[in-house]
Amino acid sequence: MKKVKHIGIVGCSAEGAALCYRTICVQGADLKGEYSHPEVTMNTHSFGEYVKHIRAGNWYGVAGLMLSSAEKVAKARADFLICPDNTIHYAFDLVAEKSPLPWLHIAEIVAAEAKRRNFKYVGVLGTQYLIEGPVYSAKLSAVGIKHLIPEADERKRINHIIFDELVNSHFTDKSHAYLVGGISRLKGKGCDAVVLGCTEIPLLITEENSPLPTLDSTRLLAKAALIKATR
Repeated sequence: MKKVKHIGIVGCSAEGAALCYRTICVQGADLKGEYSHPEVTMNTHSFGEYVKHIRAGNWYGVAGLMLSSAEKVAKARADFLICPDNTIHYAFDLVAEKSPLPWLHIAEIVAAEAKRRNFKYVGVLGTQYLIEGPVYSAKLSAVGIKHLIPEADERKRINHIIFDELVNSHFTDKSHAYLVGGISRLKGKGCDAVVLGCTEIPLLITEENSPLPTLDSTRLLAKAALIKATR
């Protein structure tokens, strides 16, 4: 029988990592049978350490934390790595060249799904660090998809919602309404889908309550990891 690969998770914020882990465990049953899923090992440095480096623009510091987790997970005999955090993919290139194991890139997976679903112009939601940086712009452009980000004041408010609420497991109707409004504004500017480019946003925004079709980065990453592990 073909060996099922061991999934390694480099965690960052708790809610995003937990949603990804839970998705792997629950959806694994669809591929492996009742209650079954691939072996999973996760290591998570303090989120405070990540935030300190992110706020300082120290992406080498972020990469160092990611590599430290990668090395610990590799020692647990994982076969490949994923990171259920979009923002720290800003440091991905610094990590990949020194990593002890191969990685799946969250934005590549989202871009591939957008291409598969024939989207042409997608909005991107996430932290200011993410959406003002190259992570999604590069991966979407590589598959011929245009993208749009919210206006500056919206980016600031969404950043606040993520860092002051979602990562602390604080979910409010007010923030849900604001995100829905932001997606509606992206739709009004011609977007045909929206990337939920923060791994906590899917805890507030779903396909059912979004004005646009969603590209849920957390669950898409989990699904891609399951496919890689079982094929």
